[in-house]
Amino acid sequence: MTAPAPLVYPLAGLLGEPAGTERRYDINGATIALPDDLHLAEPIDGTVRITRTNRGVYVDAKLSTAIGGQCSRCLRDIEIPTTVEIHEEALPSLDPLTGHRLATSVEPDVARLSDHHELDLGALAAEAIALGEPIAPLCELDCPGLCVTCGARLGPDHVAHEEDEIDPRLAALQAFRVDGEGESE
Repeated sequence: MTAPAPLVYPLAGLLGEPAGTERRYDINGATIALPDDLHLAEPIDGTVRITRTNRGVYVDAKLSTAIGGQCSRCLRDIEIPTTVEIHEEALPSLDPLTGHRLATSVEPDVARLSDHHELDLGALAAEAIALGEPIAPLCELDCPGLCVTCGARLGPDHVAHEEDEIDPRLAALQAFRVDGEGESE
């Protein structure tokens, strides 16, 4: 099966099945909104398996995408490949047999199905992608960064700068050297 575009899965039928029954979906080219200032650079692809449990459903998904970002050293715009796995239990908001609202205060942090027994995988995926964002992404493993003098990207094409004149009040510090053991000479 192919997933609906917004990653919402109707599960009323699955909730009527015995525990252990599962549904599998392929996800191709899905897009979702991400929190904060994150954005998808590529659509989401992957697979999801939704298994009926005695309480609700268990979601097991593996998703691949790329998010847009900046290199933390040279500030170039980059695409950061991201693969996330979601292993989450989702409980119904309404009892599937009676239609009565279930108490959510006992487990407030658990994922919930909508009142129409739909799973919003997009919300779970957005949270997983945001948590998987690297703290300091790099455009390449040995990115040289930016020149402290001119701000240009360092590399083979970067021209070395002449030493600037030192403030005469700080010139005495130029003679100060620390040897390898931490003592001054």
